[in-house]
Amino acid sequence: MSHRSLSRRPVASVPEVICSIVVFLFFFLSLPVNGWRPWPNQKPNSTELLYGGSKKYEGSSEFVHLKYHMGPVLTANITVYPIWYGRWANSQKRIIRDFIGSFSAVDSKRPSVAGWWKTVQLYTDQTGANISRTVHLGAEKNDRFYSHGKSLTRLSVQSVIKSAVTARTRPLPLNPKSGVYLLLTSDDVYVQDFCQNVCGFHYFTFPSIVGYTLPYAWIGNSAKLCPGTCAYPFSVPSYMPGFKVVKSPNNDIGVDGMISVIAHEIAELSTNPLVNAWYAGQDPSFPVEIADLCEGIYGTGGGGSYTGQMLNGEDGATYNMNGLRRRFLVQWVWNHILNYCSGPNALDQ
Repeated sequence: MSHRSLSRRPVASVPEVICSIVVFLFFFLSLPVNGWRPWPNQKPNSTELLYGGSKKYEGSSEFVHLKYHMGPVLTANITVYPIWYGRWANSQKRIIRDFIGSFSAVDSKRPSVAGWWKTVQLYTDQTGANISRTVHLGAEKNDRFYSHGKSLTRLSVQSVIKSAVTARTRPLPLNPKSGVYLLLTSDDVYVQDFCQNVCGFHYFTFPSIVGYTLPYAWIGNSAKLCPGTCAYPFSVPSYMPGFKVVKSPNNDIGVDGMISVIAHEIAELSTNPLVNAWYAGQDPSFPVEIADLCEGIYGTGGGGSYTGQMLNGEDGATYNMNGLRRRFLVQWVWNHILNYCSGPNALDQ
């Protein structure tokens, strides 16, 4: 290949692979989110690195029982409404806009973001209608003066969304059936549990706060607060010596780290917007969703703290899919038909 090469890591021996399988199944049976991210309270386990020679260890497990709970999914054309909270450079906004526009860009060079979205499209509602093929960028709202402060709780996140849809000038449209409201906080804003347990989350707004039930997600820019956690593998925390960082594809570690979290949340909002559709586990208040099952997996062989086989550009940047004018690194999502994590850069496709 002339413009890219595969990033490879040492192939594990048979005993190491067996050990890895045991560790992997332990994670599936004991953790609510069956993936890996370098949270501050974790200690890296070297046995988690030994996935290089695996065949289908990308989350594949007979213990995963993803079920449909009869709730609605986003089958109508999806419109994403970004809310830019805090200070954002135009260059940062362009990266995120280009990514959202890439979901439906079917002419993108393979492997593509549109190819990744095809896995999400496999999910249906109770009538058999699939998740919409079309995802496009809607109206945007700027909140550059931090109207609710620089420290937000989960409930005040909803208040920021209320301000955006009820603003006196150019309020965001109300679109409860096919709208996705994306609250993006700048690198100087802290949100409850940010960097400790979450890099982003999704839910729906409460009528008592916003006046409407709107599917929304929050994603934070971790560049100043915790890039080693939420922008991994473009940054690595100090307590993980020996782990090499990779070059981000758009030269912005914080925003490139956000891209995969944005993908994670939009995939789950589409398949589980009201937390009563597609998820694993018995507790809807702590659902394990289609992106949770593949957290930290970006290529074939991924699992544990091994990202899987990715692509390297001539400029040294690491990515795994192409979009509009750009390359991105996006985690895979769970394919409920094949019963393992799937992505457009899989080596066996």
